[in-house]
Amino acid sequence: MTLTKNEKKQALSDLKDQFSSAKSVVFADYQGLSVKDFKNLRTKLRESGITFSVAKKTLLRLAAKESGYDEIPDSIIEGPVGAAFSLQEEVAGAAKIIHDFAKKNKALKLRGSLFEGKILSVVETKQLAVLPSKQELLTQLVYLFNAPISGFARVLQAISEKQGQTA
Repeated sequence: MTLTKNEKKQALSDLKDQFSSAKSVVFADYQGLSVKDFKNLRTKLRESGITFSVAKKTLLRLAAKESGYDEIPDSIIEGPVGAAFSLQEEVAGAAKIIHDFAKKNKALKLRGSLFEGKILSVVETKQLAVLPSKQELLTQLVYLFNAPISGFARVLQAISEKQGQTA
């Protein structure tokens, strides 16, 4: 479907707004996904506050450039590519969802991402995707702080019970 000049301007403006407001942008090749799987992917992303947009590569490049990102490499934008715009604090959320979805659907492939003003390769994006979430890291930290204290409390309890039995 051919877009008119005004439609292209509007699409460019919308993409530019999405690039500017996103905490991270993850690119994925969706060629070969069934309509049902593609809809499921978009639903999972939407539930996490992530918008998935499909646009012409030229418009994606222009919008990214106007939003402060240098030239996006061809390896990231090749084939049918969509962009997942994460507006949430969990910046790796889009990468995690797409990475996990791609494990079950071999047709979906991560292409790269834009994160904190930098362009990340596929390998770097996958590394970002497998990192624990901020909530998981905070939980682990609290556990690490709590473990010595609870261990000490158990030792004191055992000593107290032992002395009670000998008395």
